[in-house]
Amino acid sequence: MESFVNWLNGIIWSQGLIYLCLGTGLFYSIATRFLQLRHFKEMIKLMFDGKSSDSGVSSFQALSMALAGRVGTGNIAGVATAIAYGGPGAVFWMWLIAFLGSGSAFVEAALGQVYKTKQDGQFRGGPAYYIEKGLKIKWYAVLFAIVTVIATGMLLPGVQANSIAVGLDNAFGISPTVTGIILVVVLASIIFGGVKRIAAVAQVIVPFMALGYILVALLIVLLNISQLPAVLSLIFASAFGSDAAFGGIIGAAIAWGVKRGIYSNEAGQGTAPHAAAAAEVSHPAKQGLVQAFSVYVDTLFVCSATAFMILITGMYNVTPEGAAPIVNNLGDMEPGPGYTQQAVESTFPGFGASFVAVSLLFFAFTTIMAYYYMAETNLAYINQKVKRVWSEYVLKTVILAVVFYGSVKTAGVAWALGDIGVGSMAWLNIIAILLLTKPALKVLKDYESQKKEGKDPVFDPVKLGIKDADFWEKEYKYVPPTESNDSKTLSS
Repeated sequence: MESFVNWLNGIIWSQGLIYLCLGTGLFYSIATRFLQLRHFKEMIKLMFDGKSSDSGVSSFQALSMALAGRVGTGNIAGVATAIAYGGPGAVFWMWLIAFLGSGSAFVEAALGQVYKTKQDGQFRGGPAYYIEKGLKIKWYAVLFAIVTVIATGMLLPGVQANSIAVGLDNAFGISPTVTGIILVVVLASIIFGGVKRIAAVAQVIVPFMALGYILVALLIVLLNISQLPAVLSLIFASAFGSDAAFGGIIGAAIAWGVKRGIYSNEAGQGTAPHAAAAAEVSHPAKQGLVQAFSVYVDTLFVCSATAFMILITGMYNVTPEGAAPIVNNLGDMEPGPGYTQQAVESTFPGFGASFVAVSLLFFAFTTIMAYYYMAETNLAYINQKVKRVWSEYVLKTVILAVVFYGSVKTAGVAWALGDIGVGSMAWLNIIAILLLTKPALKVLKDYESQKKEGKDPVFDPVKLGIKDADFWEKEYKYVPPTESNDSKTLSS
């Protein structure tokens, strides 16, 4: 079984996918005239714009839900794995894929908003919806929905649960079985409460966990500030093969940096549009810009925090696959949370293991919540015409079982299965958004045009010649803000 999983993983994560992700990010960065730089201030402003409604969540809640999916075990264990197999240069390629991926993130989130719908009183949207409505390819949409239900409902949660269990076992000696039981009970209490409860939990936990983690990382960097110039030099030299020790593994640095970068920030993967579509906004570009910023938060802030802690303290190994070790500072330690634990421990003795374990608990648990929402949204898409209430309970049961099983199985298989899920969704989604480039760029151009006129942009798909944006055509109504109603948008 393990050999088959690794074989399939190798096919999905071929050089083709790596080039596709980099190329798509570069294409959208150029096509949008580097919106990730031009609209940086606007991204921050829009995070706190708009209010929730009976049908949708606020922009900040949608951002928190998306970040819950983005900021997970990949930010701790994934960064360590990238460094272990690709060397310090992998960090640069993680940065690059985040910067370029911000353009892809805007496009997929904006499309999620354009083609969203209202089902059972809630906003639903995502790749399956914009593939069907925008591309008119029903079988492709159903295929994406099925792959996503399998990936986010069965494959990906195990990675997160495994990291939580390993971290708590290392730090506090808590049995993985006990961890699994506790995770199942707490997760069940949240997912049975629906999207509103998921959003409410995410908007509290996500900012708290990210800020706390970054602050500790900054403290460690400041205490080792004399090493910072050498670390930055090592990252860039290794990324381009000019470092003597790492010059021969530039291919591994690119591959692992892109692979783990995509796993962490999820730009182009097709996960974030589900949360983006749930937001109550007056124009799709608003949530697109907010989601573009979430890639920065994930990779440039949180992943960088992990990378600098590991590299500045020297707590890492580098052993390219099938090659002899280049760096061996941690003996036979497996790549993963242990690297970050040792990094914190070297600066704050007695604190490292527990800090990383608690960070993983919050990071990974919120990601599992987000995965459930994505799986549920795609199940709702599949069930649009025929109500299968029982299928929702089956999904809840399966994801709870996977979380428990993931807590006690080996990390190697968990990561391989997770990579298969991420890669499969990325292939399907990136092809779809490339085919939908025209309406996505129309949305951005319309938003920028209205902003120049001093307006609060309001989306009118008919005016732009965008067809089948049914919610915006038939149900949406713009209500200007008043003293008694500070909400900028209301939907009928």
